[in-house]
Amino acid sequence: MVSGSEDRAMATPKANRRIWAMIPPWLIVGTVVVLLPIFAVVTLESIGRQSDLTTRLLIGKGEVLIRSLEAGARTGIGMHWGGFQFQKFLIETAQERDIDYLIATDTDGTILADSDPARLGLAYGLDLDLQEIAAGDTLAWRQVPNAEGADTFEVYRSFTPTNGPFSGFTNPFFAPPPPEDPILPGWLIFIGMDMGPILAAQERDRRQTLWMAGLFFLIGFAGIASLLLAHGYRTARSSLSRMKAFSDSLVEHLPIGLLALDGAERVTAFNDIAATLFGQSVGMVLGRPASEVLSGPYKELLGELTRRQRLIEREINCPVAGRTLPLEVIATPLEDEEGVRTGYILLFRDMTEVRRLNQEIARSRRMASLGSLAAGVAHEIRNPLSSIKGFAAYFRERHGDIPEEREAAEVMIREVDRLNRVISQLLEFARPLTMKCKPTPLAALIRLSLHMVEVQAKEKGIAITTALSPQVTEIPLDGDRFSQVLLNLYLNAIAAMEKGGTLWVSLVPGEEGQVLITVTDQGNGIAKEDLPLVFDPYFTTKPSGTGLGLPIVQKIVEAHGGEVWLETEAGKGTKVIIRLPGQPAGGRPA
Repeated sequence: MVSGSEDRAMATPKANRRIWAMIPPWLIVGTVVVLLPIFAVVTLESIGRQSDLTTRLLIGKGEVLIRSLEAGARTGIGMHWGGFQFQKFLIETAQERDIDYLIATDTDGTILADSDPARLGLAYGLDLDLQEIAAGDTLAWRQVPNAEGADTFEVYRSFTPTNGPFSGFTNPFFAPPPPEDPILPGWLIFIGMDMGPILAAQERDRRQTLWMAGLFFLIGFAGIASLLLAHGYRTARSSLSRMKAFSDSLVEHLPIGLLALDGAERVTAFNDIAATLFGQSVGMVLGRPASEVLSGPYKELLGELTRRQRLIEREINCPVAGRTLPLEVIATPLEDEEGVRTGYILLFRDMTEVRRLNQEIARSRRMASLGSLAAGVAHEIRNPLSSIKGFAAYFRERHGDIPEEREAAEVMIREVDRLNRVISQLLEFARPLTMKCKPTPLAALIRLSLHMVEVQAKEKGIAITTALSPQVTEIPLDGDRFSQVLLNLYLNAIAAMEKGGTLWVSLVPGEEGQVLITVTDQGNGIAKEDLPLVFDPYFTTKPSGTGLGLPIVQKIVEAHGGEVWLETEAGKGTKVIIRLPGQPAGGRPA
């Protein structure tokens, strides 16, 4: 279980950097490479169209002016204009805005009329084929450099105000014409227009076009970048969602407890194992300060972590829900990419079962060592015991008429027999068991074993009660060995009930096909401090006990693939529980 802090972290600058980082650089470069030529071509075409439009505009304006001049000249002919009136007409027309000059020449390039009277008689247009221009009616243009400012846009063509020669202008220098002079051939008209305003407007349009192209390029790039960013964001969000789901599932199903804290030492993650160990629900813990959730040992660990310690691994005994649990704890701080601590994480595992297994291993090792030693000692003791018993029997027969001597010999024989029984039990405990398992009706075996102790139970006023489930039929057992287990348990129970009581034996089916056998007495019970030692060899609380009964019981039960344990309460009695598998124990052939 985790809190919503991860979702908020997506909005941080680091998350944004991670989203940008997901966009490959080649994709951004490719976008620029694709967009830039497109906008460059469109911009150049737009500028070219503007230039062509300006040229056509100036040509059209020049053509209109030429036609206006022809119309004015045509009118002047009807009014008997001379060269002076036409010169004046050009000067007045040249006063129009954006007109630099008006020039009328003959086919030899001599200026016959000019908006600047000082240029009359000079030559103009000699770099052109004036004869060809005068012979046709096509309007031509050229751009003439102007050292004083912007270039001049000049249009020119033949000047024909009438269908015939222009006879009204017989003398370009305004002198009376001699009668013998012929009528002049066609003229040429040159109109120079100032390109300054047009170029300024064109430059403004060009700049505006470039600005618009740049703006559209930026908009296009921003649009594509936004799409890429949105795709990267969706990808990052999807990836983060998958990672969050994975981390949530991982935290929830971890086989160990997990507790995570943020930088303010508030709980941000708390899985089910931790909730079980702490005895608190996940919903009650998330978001709370660690000081309200953790007990003393955990607070000490957290204090060590806040002092810049990197990693802590140790076992602690932690009070949880009214009991003390041995826990293995791993604690470490969480840091971001810059090394700033953002929180802490604590992992802990219940070591109760591990400690129990370690104790079992240690006990098994002790028992194995003791068994090896006992086998050697028993072998060495048994031979002298046979000799001692023989001599005791000899003295009992020889001094049978003396009561004191006979009693002493009998005591010696009884003690030798008792010692021999102890050695037999020791050898049985020490040697490996050979099991001969076969399907055995367990209920019948329990009844038969109880029949063997009925006399002893009646002598002490003990009632025997059974509850044997008919659902348990035959299971694989070594009948002789398991009868020994039951007899040991019955004798211990009878010995524990000095003032009588009830011996209760039950047989019920357990989980997964297992079988449970319970032997309960109403004796004084076993002290709490002695309970962990009852299966150790030679541990006994009875004055005449050998301390090998329960270890032998445990050994036989485990040889059948089962387990045995005790539940006791001082002054109320003891319950011995045996759990057996319903199928043959693996690795233990019959």
